[in-house]
Amino acid sequence: MCLAVPGKILEMKVCEGRRVAQVQFGGITREVRLDFVPEAEVGEYVIVHVGFAISRLNAEEAEENYKLLRDMESLEGEGRAEPPPGRGGQRP
Repeated sequence: MCLAVPGKILEMKVCEGRRVAQVQFGGITREVRLDFVPEAEVGEYVIVHVGFAISRLNAEEAEENYKLLRDMESLEGEGRAEPPPGRGGQRP
């Protein structure tokens, strides 16, 4: 399974000829490449997968994504996360 996470661009720079940004994910900040979203600007939200911003999104979409991630985390913490139907609780 792949997971892409929303983050807010705090600052940008050019490093070795490529645009990179400091992106904040909650309380964590990481360097992210902007190859796939060259139009992204400081203050905008992006979806990040394995160190690359893969799309932009607005603040409302980012908040909805954060809410879904918090909901998933709370379900997991309560032990209510269940395997997908039809798998009998087994993982591949």
